[in-house]
Order: sequence, then C-alpha cells, then structure tokens
Amino acid sequence: MKIDHLGIAVRSISESLKFYRDALGLELTATETVDDQGVQVALLPVGESRIELLEPLSEASAVGRFLAKRGEGLHHICYEVENLETQLEALKAQGVKILDGYPRRGAEGKRVAFLHPASANGVLIELSETVKDH
Repeated sequence: MKIDHLGIAVRSISESLKFYRDALGLELTATETVDDQGVQVALLPVGESRIELLEPLSEASAVGRFLAKRGEGLHHICYEVENLETQLEALKAQGVKILDGYPRRGAEGKRVAFLHPASANGVLIELSETVKDH
C-alpha cells in the first residue's frame, strides 16, 4: 500500500494552479472530468504521489458540499491498494464504515471506494485500484 494522492478541494483549479504550478513549480500532467463524482480533477505529481485538485461541477456534489461547509483544503488521502473488494470486505469485518458500500469509477479509470471519516479519526480515506486494461 502507498499513498496515491492527496485530494484538495478547491473552488477553481485555474486559480489554484497559480500556487501549485506557478509558485511551487509542480507540473500539471492531466485534467479530467469525473462525472460520476461531480468533479473536475487536475493531477500534479510530487515524488511517487500526486496532488489531486478537485473542483466541483456543482454545489450539490460531495466536493461542492465540502467547500460550502469547510472551505478549501485537504479533502481526502488516497491509498493505492490491490484487490479493492478484498480490502473492503476485510475493513467491513473490522467495523470500518464504507461510504456507498461498493467501488466506483474514479479519475484515470481507477476503481475507488471511500471510508467514512468517523472510522479514520475524522479523515476521509479513499482506496484506489488501478484497472489493468485502462
């Protein structure tokens, strides 16, 4: 397991790039719309991990609600795992709350699932699995 990325909720990717790209010198390698999650995503590698800027497509999306409640900032930590279903079953058996209860499509065609912050000391955790044919 490794940290795949840190998800940061932002109101505007273009405005946020003034800091992450222009000030810090990180390279923007990809942008993508993930309709299933209601976000526009920008990916900026940092070592073996990445920063994932998340701009909501609407105020009703999960990231839109997060911004309205908490403002911009760290939204989640994503860990890359193998065999996502097995991981989820093991976590459920330990009493960890799984949001949605099943994997769904994330950025870059990965399969993702989220763990409820109540199970992780207030931090939203994403687990992602690379789909072999993507």
